Amino acid sequence: MDELKWELLVEISGRLEADLLKSYLEASGIEVQLFQEGAGLDLYPVTFGPLAMVQVFVPSVKISDARACLESFNSPEVDSDTEPETD
Repeated sequence: MDELKWELLVEISGRLEADLLKSYLEASGIEVQLFQEGAGLDLYPVTFGPLAMVQVFVPSVKISDARACLESFNSPEVDSDTEPETD
């Protein structure tokens, strides 16, 4: 049996950002698994106090594509059509 092997891409603070990254990666054709320890995280996704860490795993064969997507996800988009405001 050919098993799918997973590799840790990144660990993110907070479920919301992890879900956004997951959607971004899946839109690029990369399967994603999120892992977060703690009871009741699926029932109560909003936490108070320190944010829980979420591990983002992708298939090992897609890790280089996922890293490129992660870099793009973390880079602010610059709009070259707009000019900076001057005073």
